[in-house]
Amino acid sequence: MSGMFITFEGPEGAGKTTVIRKVYEEMERQGYAVMATREPGGIDIAEQIREVILNEKNTKMDAKTEALLYAAARRQHLAEKVEPALQRGDTVLCDRFVDSSLAYQGYARGLGIEEVKSINDFAINGTMPQMTIYFSITPEEGLKRIDANQGREKNRLDKETLNFHQLVREGYELLIAQSPERFRVVDASQPMQAVYEEVLQLIQDTLKKNQI
Repeated sequence: MSGMFITFEGPEGAGKTTVIRKVYEEMERQGYAVMATREPGGIDIAEQIREVILNEKNTKMDAKTEALLYAAARRQHLAEKVEPALQRGDTVLCDRFVDSSLAYQGYARGLGIEEVKSINDFAINGTMPQMTIYFSITPEEGLKRIDANQGREKNRLDKETLNFHQLVREGYELLIAQSPERFRVVDASQPMQAVYEEVLQLIQDTLKKNQI
């Protein structure tokens, strides 16, 4: 695959979605072959699975069911959208990927990072991002932003306890320590414009290095 696969991770309310949209628009304006997408979702089948996973009514969902649904949506999204774009040579910007499952279901839900990784190894079949940008923000600040943002899509995960969101952060910190060469950590508590400029610079610098 000749394209570059860049994923964005972080807790709820970190501002990823807004920044990704702005980065995508600027890169497209500058003439990059770029595609922005999200998980779970990005294509019709995966968006249908997203509705099931994040539906606020599905409070009885078992943690293993949740992990398997994420992996199923991920597989379809990869096969139908991400891998063809990478084969074309596009830069793919993806809002969440496998690290979300490891942090949320593996660590915060207590299923075990290795156990959830094994489900996802089958789903992704070796496709991993060359770079993952992590939006670092405290759970308290992230949840405060969610409450203040009336236009944001509310989902089942927003209703979790503060302790759950603290565990998600711990899970991410563990993953970053395990793969420091892949992760780039951005302070997402900065004003959005500053985060956007830092992320855009990170991506452009990485793309230039890869061209050398």
